[in-house]
Amino acid sequence: MTATVAARRRVRARVDGTVQGVGFRPYVHRLARELGLGGSVGNDERGVVVEVEGEQAAVAAFLARLPAEAPPLAQVEEVRVHELPARGERLFAIVKSARKGAAAALVVPDAATCDACLAELRDPADRRYRYPFVNCTNCGPRFTIVRDVPYDRPRTTMAGFAMCPACQAEYDDPADRRFHAQPNACPQCGPQARLIGADARPREDAVAAAGRLLAGGEIVAVKGIGGYHLACRADDARAVAELRARKRREDRPFALLAADLGAAATLISIGDAERALLTAPARPIVLAPRRAHAPVAAAVAPGVRELGVMLPYSPLHHLLAADAGGPLVLTSGNVSDEPIAFADDDALARLAPIADAFLVHDRPIRTRTDDSVVRAVGGQPLTLRRSRGHVPASSRLPRPAARPLLACGAELKSTFCLARGGRAWVGHHIGDLRNAATLAAYRDGVTHFERLFAVRPELIAHDLHPDYLSTAYAHERAERDGIELLAVQHHHAHLAACLAEHGERGTAVGAIYDGAGLGPDGTVWGGELLVGDLRGYARAGSLWPVRLPGGDRAAYEPWRMACAWLVALGDGAGDAATGAGAADADPPPLPPQLAGRVEPRAWAAVARMAASGFAAPVTTSMGRLFDAVAALCGLRTHCTYEGQAAIELEAAADAAEHDAYPLPVTVDGRLDARATIAAVAADVRAGVATGIVSARFHRAVAHATARGCARAASVAGSELVVLSGGVFQNRLLLELTRAQLSALGLRPLVPRRLPPGDGGIAYGQAAVAAATDA
Repeated sequence: MTATVAARRRVRARVDGTVQGVGFRPYVHRLARELGLGGSVGNDERGVVVEVEGEQAAVAAFLARLPAEAPPLAQVEEVRVHELPARGERLFAIVKSARKGAAAALVVPDAATCDACLAELRDPADRRYRYPFVNCTNCGPRFTIVRDVPYDRPRTTMAGFAMCPACQAEYDDPADRRFHAQPNACPQCGPQARLIGADARPREDAVAAAGRLLAGGEIVAVKGIGGYHLACRADDARAVAELRARKRREDRPFALLAADLGAAATLISIGDAERALLTAPARPIVLAPRRAHAPVAAAVAPGVRELGVMLPYSPLHHLLAADAGGPLVLTSGNVSDEPIAFADDDALARLAPIADAFLVHDRPIRTRTDDSVVRAVGGQPLTLRRSRGHVPASSRLPRPAARPLLACGAELKSTFCLARGGRAWVGHHIGDLRNAATLAAYRDGVTHFERLFAVRPELIAHDLHPDYLSTAYAHERAERDGIELLAVQHHHAHLAACLAEHGERGTAVGAIYDGAGLGPDGTVWGGELLVGDLRGYARAGSLWPVRLPGGDRAAYEPWRMACAWLVALGDGAGDAATGAGAADADPPPLPPQLAGRVEPRAWAAVARMAASGFAAPVTTSMGRLFDAVAALCGLRTHCTYEGQAAIELEAAADAAEHDAYPLPVTVDGRLDARATIAAVAADVRAGVATGIVSARFHRAVAHATARGCARAASVAGSELVVLSGGVFQNRLLLELTRAQLSALGLRPLVPRRLPPGDGGIAYGQAAVAAATDA
């Protein structure tokens, strides 16, 4: 070995994290060249491998700067360095990706168009002017086009597009921001948009033509990054009404697309937290209070005070929002509760009765991915639906999984979760598994993730409910593949998901409020005070139990729960164990707000069900209590979507009202809402405004929850309180409860990156399985 070689240093660095598909290799190439180092960088099935050689000081500087100056979309989690013998190498190169074993690299989520690409899109002198698929290493589609790893063009849906000489030159140039940008393309060689239907003209700019149709009041189906949307002008009352009728979506609010922050500010109130969410690379739908004179039709979001707004996240959406000349409704491309369409033939068939025209393109979508939905609460993000822009970013497990595992999630708002070691991958929002097409998408998603992240499950966690289709899938896999099963109680999974997200391993109190989850006693839980950790839990209290007349039907007919609570109220002699009153008692009078909206005979029949327990299981559901109050106020007797009554009750609350109804907490931890219902009914009969009734009710629940949690925390010796479950998507309830807990010296913990609703259940199941299988 010569003296020159001996004075040099050579190292191999393995970089773990989100480092594929984010411009990491070209970044490493530029950094190494700047420091005068030789060596190479390449992808493999696990991440990025770098070898560098040069002067001692230069190598040390390279290792220090490597994680600190990484590209915007990269997330470097660990750099492991091994010393190698120097061999005099002075040139640095990007080498071909190698795959020697099972895939384990992290796949990056889809990212919104960066400023540099946006400038090209708007520059008439640029060769990508108005090209709907401009992208670079800092932005563009990722997860939705990935078929396999390592992340290279042949393993994406861009495989069928050969780069032209100009694009290839960019791809090969280490100084270019498109160096090794796998979806790189231009109008000469890349995907093309076209307009189908209406008065489409072959030579016309397809996006401009679609914008013209939208401005004229037409409905256009738009193929995006993760699936099809249905679009119309949001300020066109006729178009919005027509879209509702054709889509068979009676009341659920529509999402809106605003061209930029200025346009969004005419629709919603934007603070610092909302601005950060709107402009994040994920570009989610952001729920925020609507402006008093927001230029949208009333039918866009009936009965609520918020609007869901997003900014454009692809070049196509930037062009379309500008060309349409105003805010657009941009809702999922489906009918009613079907899954969003993403395959072209399926979309053309299913959406033909709805859309007047189709704006399509020829880049295939590998994975159907809905838009993510978030809101800011207390200046912090609260994720309501985690999907495009966030998936498949991984989460850590506080207790690593001893065996690879699959967690199958719940049945509504379904997701799944795969885990290996300390890392967990929560899948994209799937939806209601009771729809056959959605169940098929769920199965495909599990298979795709297992391949992408090299997880072959040896343990499967599932919900305690035997009738969930996710549970059926778990049993099917277990029987077919000989895999061990673990049942996880629904509300324990909610508690564990929040604890795991925040890296907590110790004991906490959990106020877990939702619509329904099967308890180990065979009753329908949903208003639970738990004390537990990742391994187990005990029930410290619950909402007062009542009957659920007609079972699941009550979730869509809130008047049934109003009747059940009035039956439980009776003379104050309801049975705490069963929630039933005397079977031969007279039914409670039909409240005046329900007269003419509920048949007296139906009311009497439901009252008998609630009193006798016939076809009326016991429930402690907090969600159904909110339904009951909404019905008593006359807000909602029948729902067209899940949670509608509670959402409208929150929207009605008068912010100026600071009184609270009584809601005692019994010595055994019961939140006895019978007194609350009695006070609500009395105020409604007295003509008290609905806004005041709603505010007093929300405050009652918040105060009682804080008292119940404080008592449980004192016994458990913990100051930590988890607030989770779908009911805590309610901004007002969450803010009031957090404030009450903080005033009592407790530390409230809320899900942030994962939904408090059932979209977080799979991650909680995985956390429980990992902790108990250790």
